[in-house]
Amino acid sequence: MHTLSTGSQSNSTSGPRIYTSRFLKPVTEKLASFKLACSKRVQMAARIILITALLALASPRALAFDPSPLQDFCVADYDSKVSVNGFACMNAKDVTVDDFYFTGLDKAASTSNELGANITLVNVERLPGLNTLGVAMSRIDYAPFGLNPPHSHPRSSEILHVAEGTLYAGFVTSNTAQGNLLFAKKLNKGDAFVFPRGLVHFQFNNGDIPAVAFATFGSQSPGLVTAANALFGSKPPIPDYILARPAQLSKTTVDWLQEQQWLDIAQENGPPSVQAN
Repeated sequence: MHTLSTGSQSNSTSGPRIYTSRFLKPVTEKLASFKLACSKRVQMAARIILITALLALASPRALAFDPSPLQDFCVADYDSKVSVNGFACMNAKDVTVDDFYFTGLDKAASTSNELGANITLVNVERLPGLNTLGVAMSRIDYAPFGLNPPHSHPRSSEILHVAEGTLYAGFVTSNTAQGNLLFAKKLNKGDAFVFPRGLVHFQFNNGDIPAVAFATFGSQSPGLVTAANALFGSKPPIPDYILARPAQLSKTTVDWLQEQQWLDIAQENGPPSVQAN
C-alpha cells in the first residue's frame, strides 16, 4: 500500500509537470514574440511621430497661421507690457461689448490722394476683440482710375468682393521656370477674387465712377508690404547701388525715387484702435 501510494503521488506530481512543459512552453514563446512585436511597433510609431513633428516644425506653413484660441475670447490689452505673439488678453471682467464692435464701414473714405484709393482696415490693432480669432477685413474705396498699388500680405491669403463699380485685379506668382506669371481679370459688382498668401497683388478701378470692395483675411494681422514703399521708402534707405542694377535704373533715378514721399493708404484713417471707439 505504501508503494502504491508513493507511485500514485509520483504520478500526480509528474503529470502536471508534463502538462506544463507541453502546453505552456509554446504559449510563453508566443507571448514573448508578441511582446517583441509590440515593442517594435511602439518604437516604429514613436519614430513616425517624431519624424512627423520634425517635418511639421521645419515647414514654413507650421508657423504661418494664427494660434488657435484656448478660450471663448482674448480681447487685446493694448496697455499690457507683456510681449507675446499678438496681444496679451484683457482681464475678462473688464471686457465690454464695444470690444467686439466696429463702426464706419458704410462710409466712404477720402480718396483725395496720389493713388486715388483708401483703405479702412479692421484688424486686431483697431478691433481688440479680434485677438486670437484669426480673421480681419477691410473696406477699400477707389476714385475713378484709383489704384491699390502692388503689395502683399505676408501672413494671410485674401478674398476680395466687389460691392460697387468695376476693378482690374490680379496677382503675380513667385519665380518659376516660365517667369513670374500674372493672373488678372476684370471684376464687376458682385464678383470675388482670391489672392494667395504672400503673393504680390493689386486692384485698379478701370471705370469712370467710384468703386468699393471689401476684403477678408485669414489672420488677425495679415501684414502689408507695399512693393514701391519697401524698395524706395525704407528707413534707412537701401543703398542705391543695390537697387540700381536689378531695377535697371541709374543711381540718380534711384536717389530721386528715395527722396519721394511714399503713401501708405492703409494708414490714412488714423492711429490703431481709433475706429473701434
